[in-house]
Formats: sequence, C-alpha cells, structure tokens
Amino acid sequence: MKINLPETGQERVVIVGGGFAGLTLARKLAKSNFQVVMIDKNNYHQFQPLFYQVAMAGLEPSSIVFPLRKLFQKKKNVFIRICELERVNPEAKQIETSFGVVNYDYLVLAMGVDTNFFGNEELAEKTLPMKSVSEALYLRNRILTDYEIALTIPDYEARQSYIDIVIVGGGPTGVEVAGALAEMKHYVIPKDYLELNQREIDIYLIQGGSRLLPGMSESAGANALKFLEKLNVKVKLNTRVVAFDGEKVTMKDGSSIPTKKVIWAAGIKANPVAGLSEECRVWGNRLKVNRYNQIDGLEQVFAIGDIAYMEEESFPQGHPQVAQVAMQQAKHLAKNLKNRSIGRPMKPFHYKDLGSMATIGRNKAVCDLPRIKFKGFPAWLVWLFVHLFQILGVKNRLFIFINWLWNYITYDQYLRLIIRPDERHRSAEVKPSTTE
Repeated sequence: MKINLPETGQERVVIVGGGFAGLTLARKLAKSNFQVVMIDKNNYHQFQPLFYQVAMAGLEPSSIVFPLRKLFQKKKNVFIRICELERVNPEAKQIETSFGVVNYDYLVLAMGVDTNFFGNEELAEKTLPMKSVSEALYLRNRILTDYEIALTIPDYEARQSYIDIVIVGGGPTGVEVAGALAEMKHYVIPKDYLELNQREIDIYLIQGGSRLLPGMSESAGANALKFLEKLNVKVKLNTRVVAFDGEKVTMKDGSSIPTKKVIWAAGIKANPVAGLSEECRVWGNRLKVNRYNQIDGLEQVFAIGDIAYMEEESFPQGHPQVAQVAMQQAKHLAKNLKNRSIGRPMKPFHYKDLGSMATIGRNKAVCDLPRIKFKGFPAWLVWLFVHLFQILGVKNRLFIFINWLWNYITYDQYLRLIIRPDERHRSAEVKPSTTE
C-alpha cells in the first residue's frame, strides 16, 4: 500500500525525522521547487536540551514542543505523515513505513539517536533514560511519587532507597540533571516536604572517565566538578556501573549504592535503519557519509545530524553529536540539493564550531567559545539566551522566560504535578487499512 501523496511532477525529498536536522532542512526547502515529505513518529518537534527541566518540574512539556503542522501551515509543497520508518529500499527508491510505501527522488535520514545501554538488558529495562518528552515526564512522576512514598516510611534505611538518586554519565545531560536535582533538594524539598529531612537525600553522579564534560575543555570539566561539589552532589569519577536490579546499583569495583532510581545519561547510539548494508555503518550505529552527506555508495540517500558520521580534517573521528552540527549540515544540504536541481555542483560540508556550554544550576554554568572560555554567572546568562532563542514559537519563548524568571526570583518551581495516564481511558491504537 502506498501512502497517499499528490503526484505533482516535482522532485520529491523525503525527510525522516523531525529533530533539529530534519526540521531545519524542511524549513530551508519549504519555498523551493521540491515536494518535501516529512516523516516522524510524533506530530511535534522536541527541544531536547531542555528535557531535564521538564523532568525536574521546571517547565511544562508543552513549552518545549512545537506542532510540525503549525510550522508549515502555509507551505503547500510540504507534506507531513505521522508514521515510523521500517525499511529503506534504495534499488526501488522507496521507503517502507508503518502506514505504507513512499517513493522518493532524494531520501534524507535524520532520525537522530537513542539511549545506549551497551548491550546490558537489565540496565535498559530498569534505569530511567531521558531521550523524549514522555521519558522526561515519566521521570518527573517517579521522583515526585517516591518523595510522597518516603513520607510514609518511618525506617531510615528503607526510606533512603526512595529519596537517593543515582545519575550515570558525566556529559552535559548528566551534569545538568545533577545540578537541577541538587537545587530541588535545597530549595524545594524544605517547602513541599516539611517532614522530610533534606540532609538525608543523596545525589550521586557516576562517570566512567577521569573527568566531567569530556566533550568540552578540561577547565570546563573541572569547574563543573567544583560547582557540583558545592551543591553537595557526590561525584564518582573513573567508576563504571555494571548492574541495577531495581534496589541497588552495582559498580565494576564491587561497590554498590541502594536506590530505586537510576537516571541513565551515559551514552547514545544512532537509531537503526533496516535495508542498508553493514558497510554503511560505523561505531555507535552511525551511518558513514561523504562530505556531501551522501551515504557511501548511495547517491540519492543522505544522512544528517546525530545519525551521520562524517570525517574531515579537523574532525578525524567524526563531528560531535550536537544540535549545531545537525543544523549546519541541514542548511548546507538544502543549498546542495537546490544547486543540484539546476545543474550546479554540490560543495563539501565544513563544520564551524560555535562552542559548547552546560549549566549546573542557578548562576552556575561553563561555556567554551572558540576564542574564550568562561564560567559562572556570565556563562549562565549566555546559556539562557542561546537556549531561549532556539525555542520554536513566540508563545513558548514567553512561557519559558516567565517560568525561568519566576523560578529565579522565588527559588521555587510550581509545576510539581504527578500526571499519570489512566489505562482504562486509553483509546485503541489507530491502524491503517491494509487495502489499496
């Protein structure tokens, strides 16, 4: 069965994935002569850098998502289909989706990455990842629910496993989650949970390497460590988690920490793509592309963003898997596709590193820019400004700014709601007809 799409005679660019890469490409091609088809399993774009603030009750989920259809309401050559990619068939220039087949002239894979548990099924089943809005909301529910349960438990040891939290992974996500949890412990717990002694709450950040923020400068990692230690986060470096049974997390050296919550921020891997040869894949399941973002051996199939692995002189091990790379590749590919459509040669991609940053709580951040590195309050202001203006939608920016301003003035967050779906009221999954 083919998915219903108009046959306009235009060359069709099919984009799989509505993240930073796919969305940027679609917007750049929206006024072109191409027919653009965007495929995603969600009908919204998610702003991943702020997932942790949803999980920590600082923002509502609706503040960091934006409906795809609203973005392209007036773009008559952009078509959105909500389904999942199942297989690529390069020989037939088709993709198979959960709703049917789509033909393409150019295919762009931009599905991004998912959590990497390194083959450990127990960790995959029992730890808490944070790679989507729904996972962030689930984590918020777990944290708040466990605080409520802890109030009912008189025994100290039994209570600890509900209130102590372990975060695995010392990259930006792990560091930002640890900082946000520490601030919740200091500013929120004394207000909402008067019977709970905040000094009983222990927050652990476990990092397998020798320093935090390995993708940033050594000074950024060292400053992040100092900020977290001032917030009483217990940072364990050169420590690797090997097991979590739901009651305690166990390290490679045999030590363990009793806890019912482990937040997993230790690694990522590219989402799988069926139908492509193994020769296309490299470490982390990424797809190897040339300097034009073409997958090796497939002239009409491209990959951009976190799923793409491209080597260039300054990045012999591939580009970092960050939003700036994704958006720059998308903008460059849009230009190349337009040039190609009128017979002009494509140009190779060069990544311009604009810097990186991470926040570790109120007035605390580290910032590595190409010519300067700084920390503290100035870095925190830069972090706020950059993230605020990357958010889609004026209303979302306004709501986030108001939330941030309110939280800063009052030392409080007012979104501490436990919202769980009622299984009795879930509608049956809608499935497409199998007839032509």
